[in-house]
Parts: sequence; structure tokens; C-alpha cells
Amino acid sequence: MEKYWNKNMECATRDEMRALQSFRLSQTVRRVYENVPYYRERMEKAGVTPDDIHSVDDLKKLPFTMKQDLRDTYPYGLFAVPMDQVVRLHASSGTTGKQIVVGYTQNDLDVWAECCARALTAAGADNKDFMHVSYGYGLFTGGLGLHGGAEKVGMTVIPVSTGNTNRQINIIKDFGSTFICCTPSYALYLAETMEEMGITKDDIKLKAGLFGAEPWTEEMRQEIESKLGLKAFDIYGLTEIIGPGVAFECSEQTGMHINEDNFIAETIDPDTGEVLPEGEQGEIVFTCITKEAFPLLRYRTRDIGILKREKCSCGRTLIKMMKPAGRSDDMLIIRGVNVFPSQVESVLLQLGNTAPYYQLIVDRVDNTDTLEIQVEISPEMFSDTVKSLEDQEKIIKNAIDSTLGISAKIRLVEPKTIQRTEGKAVRVIDKRK
Repeated sequence: MEKYWNKNMECATRDEMRALQSFRLSQTVRRVYENVPYYRERMEKAGVTPDDIHSVDDLKKLPFTMKQDLRDTYPYGLFAVPMDQVVRLHASSGTTGKQIVVGYTQNDLDVWAECCARALTAAGADNKDFMHVSYGYGLFTGGLGLHGGAEKVGMTVIPVSTGNTNRQINIIKDFGSTFICCTPSYALYLAETMEEMGITKDDIKLKAGLFGAEPWTEEMRQEIESKLGLKAFDIYGLTEIIGPGVAFECSEQTGMHINEDNFIAETIDPDTGEVLPEGEQGEIVFTCITKEAFPLLRYRTRDIGILKREKCSCGRTLIKMMKPAGRSDDMLIIRGVNVFPSQVESVLLQLGNTAPYYQLIVDRVDNTDTLEIQVEISPEMFSDTVKSLEDQEKIIKNAIDSTLGISAKIRLVEPKTIQRTEGKAVRVIDKRK
């Protein structure tokens, strides 16, 4: 039997949700216009005032917000409340340019905990469960976001954070963890280390995990489930919108329900900005309609996905977003062809003959793009003959070439050669830049 955290919101009728969204949108736009000079200027430039925004249908009149806007107003230029009302700051990793700083009022933290509580409940959690949090704590939103949601559900929270993998496994085993959250690539690393420690999935009590913060495939889900003996759920979020909990999977696992009472989602053509009909693939755009400290309007996520509104067997009426195909800024254009790392992952896990660790090395030689895919062989394959490894390389090359539509060089590398990470896996090294 499906459990809900907030049935009224999760199962609201379409009309109820639209009315609520329209009311909250018009209020948010007015508040932003009055309190954030940067937004007021952008809206005036676009010829829009709060009086033009009455319903969700008017959303398209508003200008988009881009990551660059957050950098241009660093650190507090987009905050809509005075700093004495901001009780917490988080920030993105800032791998390129200035990092992005976001703020939360106490009410924002309550809304965030509510979103994560819904995700945990949809995955089957309740107050009898033990929640092992392996996301990083600190400025990264993952750890504290799911920590707050787990506490709201009444779970026993084990705030382990990242690092010291052997210790993590001992804690999972000794503390009786039943739920875990981390990146999917770290979940596989935990499984690999468990095997090395001689611990099997029967020695632990994990029954479900919430994995996010990087794109992952259905094949990776099956790999995690079989190795850790749990049900693997996807959870979606981004620092700029709130953190994890923007959208979550239910027991049906055919896409993630978006918490529509807090975030309005659109899909747009990434090149023209034109709004696309539901069901068409495009760039996902979010508008925050309950955030007080940092309410973004029409934020372009760069995530490429599909929104679908169809009856779900779980009973929730919240719109679903399909697993993102990747980010438009993760997408590589190699010899004119669009390539997502997740396509490579899918092929490797379907073939199932290698370890699930890989890296794409892109370069440019004599004005031509080259793609080398380094694939880690499993310890069992390590003792194979040179001939059988060459055969394996050919099998992988044929499968990848036909999936990507371009020729790639496959290089099998020794076990443990590709760096393991406790956070987001580094899948691409682009030497063309």
C-alpha cells in the first residue's frame, strides 16, 4: 500500500494545483519585483510588471534566469529578504567561475524538509528506519537536505557524510542502517569495497536508497540493486532551486514526481527558449513559488528531460519528469554529434563484462575531434589472455560506435585505475578547451 507524507498536496486535483500555483506565482513575482532590484530591472526591460502575472499561463511573459545571473549578483544580490532573516547559506561547488550562493529562511528549511520527507516516504521510509547519510555535509546541499527530511519523517539519522569507505560499511552493518543516500557512483564503490571486506548484502539491512546528484542509467540502478540488495530510487534537485527533493521517484519508478506546490516546471527548446508541449524533450526550467530568501523565476537548469502528466499507479497526481538524459553543459559535441556520458554507461552495463567505471577523454588532433573511452576491466578479466581482451575491446567498440554514431577508441585499463570518488564521478576529460 502506497504511503504519502502529504496526501492533500501529492494527490491534489489538476484544478486545485493550478489554482494554488497561480496564486503563489503572482505573489512571488510581486515580492521579487519589490525586493530584488536586479529582477525588477530585468522585468522592466522585458516590459512586464507584477500586474501582468495572474496565472501559470502568464509564466512565459517572464524573462529566464541563468546561472550567469547568479554569478553577476554574487553573493547576495538575488536575495529577496534582509540577511537577518536568512538562517542558512549553501553554495555550489563552483568548479567554473564564482560559486553560486543560496540562502534559506527558517520557512524555506521547513519546505525543504517537507519535500525530502515526501521523497523518503515514497521510497517506503517511516520512523522505524535508520537513515545513513553519505552525501557530503557543509556547503553542498545533499547531506543537510536529506538529513532534514529524514528527521521530519522521524527516522534515526546517521550523519556519516563522505569519506572513509571501510568505516562507512562497518557503520551500515553495526548500526543497522535500513536506508542510504549518496551518489550512485559512490553506491557502487561501497558495494565494491564491501566485497573486498568479505561482507555480503545478506550481512546488512539496507532495503532502499535515494541516489542523485549525477545522471545515472536504468542499468546502473539494476547494478546497485543487485550488489547492495536494496531498491534504488532516484531523487532530483539542484542547489539553485532548493537542493535534493525538487522531484522524487515513487514505487512505480517511471519518472520523478515534481513537488508542484513549490516549483513550477517547464520544458523549453534550449536554442530558442520556446516553451515545448508536455511529453517533448527539452531543457527543464523551474520557478520557485514558495521560497522566501532565494526565489528564482524561470531558472534554466541545463538538464535535458521530458515532463509527463499521466495517471500513476501510486495515486500521486504530481507531474513527472523523466530521468534527465544529461545536462546540456555535460553534452559533448564530437565531430558534430551530441554525446552524453550516460549513453556510454548504458552500453557498458548492458554488456556487463567490465567494471562499471569509465572515462571519456576528448581531444583534438589535426583539427579533428578524437574520443577515447577508458574502461576498467574487472579483476576476473585481468587474468584473461591478450587475445580475449582484444576481442572484448572490439565488442565494446562496436556497441559504442553504433550507439553514439561516431567512432571511438576503446582502451581497457587495469582494475582500480579510474579514480573512485565520494561525490560526483568525473566522467569526462575534455582536452579541447
